[in-house]
Amino acid sequence: MSGSEERQTYREFTEAVNMKPGELQQWLETPESKHVGWQKKGTAGGESVGHESGRRIVDLLRRKRDQLSAADYKHMRKVVGYVRRHMAQRPSGDVRATRWRYSLMNWGHDPVKAPLPPPGGPSRKALERHGSPPKNRRGPAR
Repeated sequence: MSGSEERQTYREFTEAVNMKPGELQQWLETPESKHVGWQKKGTAGGESVGHESGRRIVDLLRRKRDQLSAADYKHMRKVVGYVRRHMAQRPSGDVRATRWRYSLMNWGHDPVKAPLPPPGGPSRKALERHGSPPKNRRGPAR
């Protein structure tokens, strides 16, 4: 993986994961967190894939960027993909007490906090600093 691919993966990961390490770790200890998600075949009553990923995300968030391995970047891409796919399946209505939200939170994204920026678009931090880009721009039509 090239340096630019690593930077993009890191940026997308930090946009997708909007929970702080301590906040995610505290969430993972709740009964709601432990009762959602898909379990690997042969692990009846065991830890869900998302819960296991959440523990790894806490570790990734607490490490410095130069301490990340190729396997860490691979997991970051997996997290980004999961969050984007799951966000596309948002149910209608209030999602605060839904299994859908709880599953996303296991992967480090709380959909109640903030919407996920579109892929390749401005980062969440830039949007917070400058606001959303204008819908209608002046100048020649493209």
